[in-house]
Amino acid sequence: MRPNISAEYLSRSLSVLTPTVSLGRESKTSTVHRTLHETSDGIELGRMPTSQDRAPTTELPAPSVNGSSSSSPKGLLLYRIATYGIMFLEGWSDATAGPLLPVIQRHYNINFTIVSMLFVTSAFGFALGAVVNVPLTDRYGLGKASGDHHSFTSSCTETPPNPLDHQCAALQVFAYAFIPPAFPFPVMCASYCLVGFTMALQNAQCNVFVSSLPGNASSAMGLLHGFYGIGASAAPLVATQVGQTGHWSFFYFTSLGLALINLASSLYVFKLKRVEELVPPHENAEEAPLVQGSKYGAILRRKQVHLLAAFAMVYVGAEVTIGGWIVTFLEQLRGGGPSAGYVSSGFFGGLTLGRFILWPINDMLGKRRAIYVYIVIAAGLELIVWLVPNLITNAVAVAIVGLALGPLYPIVMNVAAEVLPKWILAGSIGFVASVGQVGSALFPFLTGLLATRKGVQVLQPLIIGLFGLMMVLWLVFMLNTRRRTD
Repeated sequence: MRPNISAEYLSRSLSVLTPTVSLGRESKTSTVHRTLHETSDGIELGRMPTSQDRAPTTELPAPSVNGSSSSSPKGLLLYRIATYGIMFLEGWSDATAGPLLPVIQRHYNINFTIVSMLFVTSAFGFALGAVVNVPLTDRYGLGKASGDHHSFTSSCTETPPNPLDHQCAALQVFAYAFIPPAFPFPVMCASYCLVGFTMALQNAQCNVFVSSLPGNASSAMGLLHGFYGIGASAAPLVATQVGQTGHWSFFYFTSLGLALINLASSLYVFKLKRVEELVPPHENAEEAPLVQGSKYGAILRRKQVHLLAAFAMVYVGAEVTIGGWIVTFLEQLRGGGPSAGYVSSGFFGGLTLGRFILWPINDMLGKRRAIYVYIVIAAGLELIVWLVPNLITNAVAVAIVGLALGPLYPIVMNVAAEVLPKWILAGSIGFVASVGQVGSALFPFLTGLLATRKGVQVLQPLIIGLFGLMMVLWLVFMLNTRRRTD
């Protein structure tokens, strides 16, 4: 039976196939013919566009209110600073639980399983954010970068230009405001859930936005995740001090203040605009798909996307599990006192350093081979932490583990840019980042569950097992991947 195709639908579909070259107010168009096929789902294009089909698009960037281009060096710097602040708070939040976990247990008089509900509720928030990331960012902004302002479908032009990042920042302020009064434990869990949801979306948006900016995407991604590491390194230093004062919950006033700063900076820098309004077309911009509604389906049908997402989830889970539980491990099994909280800071400090200084080694080894080398080094050092009962040796080994793990996440994002089609690259990076954040809550919870039954000594074999799983996932990904040729 023939589908009911309206003239307006055909007009909109064919308008996407008409590349536009515009200089000033004049434009010339050329029509590219395609064959439409009928399917049970309605209309789909007979073939995907090739480089010969696409006419170059050149458009002068619209001047901003102060008369300078939105992509001026100053403007691009402000964009990056705003995203760095978001990632700093995300690292700060992920590293908070480690030094405070024993204090929270004592305050609420709860065991490992109950205190791990913080990770469960956070995992639920992250998972929800991963599911809704692509449709929400496509609808509200910060997630769609197209090469032509005049060829958006109606779904883009009819929705309000209200980037989702500002809404997430506002919700974070709301969530953090309920933790300092030390309300009953379920309230704290609910706050963690909301923080997890907003951070899953913001993490995806920051990765997408930075990858869409002009310039060296690899170094920009490394710098972005370096600021995550800076936040994660700083949080244990402050949390350890505040946790010893007897007013542990007051630490979250700093998180609240950082969330307020991010909200203000996002409103000032992004001005409630979409990506395509902030950054004009350039070589890193995502190509617009011919049928916008097919983007989510195309992402989910890509085996490489799911493999990268699984790797990111295990990696982030291992990273946050080490930072979150190493303090408890050292206190109970290595005789470390309250100052053991600084070891968590050393781990995240190594993570940060690795993201800033190991790029020459990554290039020398090759990004894909470097993943194997770093995982093997980290696993060997975790074996030392497991088998050598010495506090100082363990602390040094944990810091070097952070150094080895540091470059992995930026490398994964850069490899994704090499192998995935450009027209789904931004959405795919967002999906991988969101699913990855689920691991930051899921695996620390599983650790707490096992620690309740078997003791906290399960931490090291669990971490080594996660490293082994990462090796397998990366190998499967490499066997199912070839470099993009478009």
